Amino acid sequence: MARTTAMDLTKGRPIRQILLFSLPLVAGTLFQQLYSFVDTIMVGRLIGEDALAAVGTTYSLHFLTLGFVQGACVGFAIPLAQAIGAQDARGFRRYFWNGVWLCTALAAVMTALTFALAGPLLTLIQTPAEIFADARRYIGIIFLGIPATVLYNFSAGALRASGDSRRPTLFLLVSSLLNILLDYVFIVPIPLGVAGAALATVLSQLVSGLLNLFWLAAKTDLLAGSAGLRGFSRPHAAKLCVIGFPMGFEYSVSAIGAVVLQGAINSLGTAAIAGQTAGEKIRQMFTLPMESVGMGMATYSGQNDGARRYDRIRAGIKAGLCIQWIYCAAAWAALFFGKRPFTALVLGPGEGEAAALSVQYLAIISTLFCIHGSLMIFRNTLQGMGYSLHAVLSGVGELLGRALGSTLAVATPLGFVGVCLANPLAWGLALCYCIGMTTHFLRRRESAAQTS
Repeated sequence: MARTTAMDLTKGRPIRQILLFSLPLVAGTLFQQLYSFVDTIMVGRLIGEDALAAVGTTYSLHFLTLGFVQGACVGFAIPLAQAIGAQDARGFRRYFWNGVWLCTALAAVMTALTFALAGPLLTLIQTPAEIFADARRYIGIIFLGIPATVLYNFSAGALRASGDSRRPTLFLLVSSLLNILLDYVFIVPIPLGVAGAALATVLSQLVSGLLNLFWLAAKTDLLAGSAGLRGFSRPHAAKLCVIGFPMGFEYSVSAIGAVVLQGAINSLGTAAIAGQTAGEKIRQMFTLPMESVGMGMATYSGQNDGARRYDRIRAGIKAGLCIQWIYCAAAWAALFFGKRPFTALVLGPGEGEAAALSVQYLAIISTLFCIHGSLMIFRNTLQGMGYSLHAVLSGVGELLGRALGSTLAVATPLGFVGVCLANPLAWGLALCYCIGMTTHFLRRRESAAQTS
């Protein structure tokens, strides 16, 4: 299979290959987070703190529902990467077209279900009355845009599975710049409020997905010769479901903990919601590069699993951990000195209660970034090897960790400190499980390879 813009991750030094493949992903996620960050600034500074709290209180629902969609699409890309590693061009095309069928059904069902349940879910997490209407308006538009989310995630995943991480990054840059422009247009000249911010996100994601799809179909040979392969194939669809849907459930199981946590935050008042929202947006800006290296690790382990190069998977884990730990040290230093300026950028100058809580949140969580970075390596290695069920089980650990943090927040004198500890507790429990399972399955694969 000719791949003029793709990387063969079954050859070369693991640390170099992972870095070269992941750097465009890091750039892409930084651009993506940049527009999310600008979106937060515009909402907080141009509309107001209540509007920021309204958007922030929907984050857990966003994570719960769209996380399932994103996780499933990431999982659908794993058989594509394995087909690339095995040099199976026909298999790649079969999996791609069956993925299209599954994504179409997924988008239709999730859009109808989530839009209908948006109001009851906001009530369930005790959304304050003064921000309920804005929160409902914002998340409703996001849910109606689920088809755009599916299109972007599946098309970008297919390109990355082939070894091309640069093209999706370029298209994501275009999308990010468009999102920032539309944010301004829909908030200032056309004052749509929080609805404008949501609409800008959906439209820019749609553009990025269409660009990915155009490149796949018109500018590569990845789908050439697809005649007769576009129909539904039960065995191929079954494998996609076995890997994709457990990964979607893993995201959602983890997100249930986020929903529980959001309920605890909401009980602490609007200032706590705004402070945690600002701190979390800044935190995401710094941890998304770790997640990008994890995405690179999933493709790396998927290709090497297809090629039966288990020695390279072990070497890749060591290389990935090295990359993550160096980055975590730099991120901690940046937030140690920059937590107040970053908070002021989001909430505006001054030392109000929300700003003080955001600074506290960043001070605590940044010291534990290395747990998150390590989790991204081990979890994505498991996913790349096809063990997505165990990614779901690691999500149970995240659920328990966030539930524990919520309990600390509402039932002990720790209060907001419990909120700050919830994510690190979640990461730590999931990491312990993923380390054990990765070690176990690698040994089993190596033993099977030696006896075959």
